[in-house]
Amino acid sequence: MSFRIRNADPSDAQQLTRLADAVSAEPEAWLISVAGEWRSAGDERRFLKAVRRYPHASVLVAERDDGTLVGRLSVGRDPHPASTHVADVGLMVALDARRQGVGTALLEAAVAWAREAGVRKLELHVFPWNEAAIALYETFGFEREGYRKRHYRRGGEFVDAILMAYEIE
Repeated sequence: MSFRIRNADPSDAQQLTRLADAVSAEPEAWLISVAGEWRSAGDERRFLKAVRRYPHASVLVAERDDGTLVGRLSVGRDPHPASTHVADVGLMVALDARRQGVGTALLEAAVAWAREAGVRKLELHVFPWNEAAIALYETFGFEREGYRKRHYRRGGEFVDAILMAYEIE
C-alpha cells in the first residue's frame, strides 16, 4: 500500500470522523472513545481549523494514493509550565491499513514535529489488552512508564491504561 503523511486539513473532517467511528467500534477500542462516538464532522472541522493556528499541537494524517485517509495522529504539548517539554500522542489506523507501516510513519512524523517544537518526550495511553498497539509502540521505542488503574470510563465500567513514553534525543 502506498500512502503519504501530511498535516490534516479541515476538509478531512468527514473522513476522519468515519475513521474514528470505525476504530472506536472495534473490540479493542481506541482509547479516547468513551461511548464509541467521536466528535461530529462539524466539530472535527472546527478543531482542525483551531489546531492550524495553534503552534503547540498538530494533527497528521496518512493518506492513500486514492485520497482515502487510513491513519490519524494528534500530538499536543502539555500546557503545564513545568512539563512543556512533553507532548501527548493519540494514534489510530484503519483496520485494513495496519501492519503496513502507517503507524510507524505517523509516529516518525510526530517525532519530527516534536523536535521542531522543542519537545523532548512523547507520551500516550493504551489499553492493556491492545497488544498490537503496545507491540507497535515498543518496537518504535516507547517504554512503559506506568500503569493507571481505573483511569478511563468505558461504557459502564472503569478500565486501566498503560502509560508509555518515548524520549527524543
